[in-house]
Amino acid sequence: MLLEFTKMHGLGNDFMVIDLISQRAYLDATIIRRLADRHFGIGFDQLLIVESPDLPNVDFKYRIFNADGSEVEQCGNGVRCFARFVHDRQLTNKTKFKVQTKAGIVEPELGQNGWVRVNMGYPKFLPAEIPFAADEPEVLYDLELAEDQQLKIDVVNMGNPHAVTVVPDVLTADVAKIGPQVESHTRFPERVNAGFMQIIDENNVRLRVFERGVGETLACGTGACAAAVSGMRRGLLSSKVKVELAGGSLFIEWREGDVVWMTGPTATVYEGRLDLRYFQG
Repeated sequence: MLLEFTKMHGLGNDFMVIDLISQRAYLDATIIRRLADRHFGIGFDQLLIVESPDLPNVDFKYRIFNADGSEVEQCGNGVRCFARFVHDRQLTNKTKFKVQTKAGIVEPELGQNGWVRVNMGYPKFLPAEIPFAADEPEVLYDLELAEDQQLKIDVVNMGNPHAVTVVPDVLTADVAKIGPQVESHTRFPERVNAGFMQIIDENNVRLRVFERGVGETLACGTGACAAAVSGMRRGLLSSKVKVELAGGSLFIEWREGDVVWMTGPTATVYEGRLDLRYFQG
């Protein structure tokens, strides 16, 4: 059976997107890992799957799988590409709709030239909501790393867990060494995305993110939300921030007690068809 798919990206954070409303397929973790391989498969950071919703008054269900085959709750760049995909494929004629995710309902709104604005919901900060092992809530936590190193982090859940640390310069931050230690730290029972943020001024930051199950990516939408919110609630940033990532920039808005808004571009790379038999067994 030939399976139709679309390759997309949001600021270089790339996705394979599959419509499983109008076609059928079974994709287990082994198949997903093979599809994600950049030498022998399609190659992507995440696989995005479009399904019919389980809930009333919702337009679509959206599932996200990392390159290692693990399913995750949310993906900020992914939801923008998802919104563009369902509209371009004429699965809806709406420009604003509701999407069911493992993390709850998100509401993307299509703009001009491939840009999408998304209501990302309310950020969560309590340790149990991350989840993160801590005796009581703090503004910052000390995280013990290898070689007796300590890292000061803030923890934010934006539909998936993030640990945010402020660094003097993202270009010199040792993301390759520190990122994996944070991602798999025992205090994060479901692992975590590790964000490294450099504050330029109150309206501009630079960010690198080591994503759980993927590694460092060119951009991370929920990571941008988490980093911006972390700086905002600590009084380091204004309520509207430009987050510069390796693949481009996102714009994040948030006020205490309100939802987080994320705005950014999307791009379709190509469309194709594949025979799943080559990725089985």
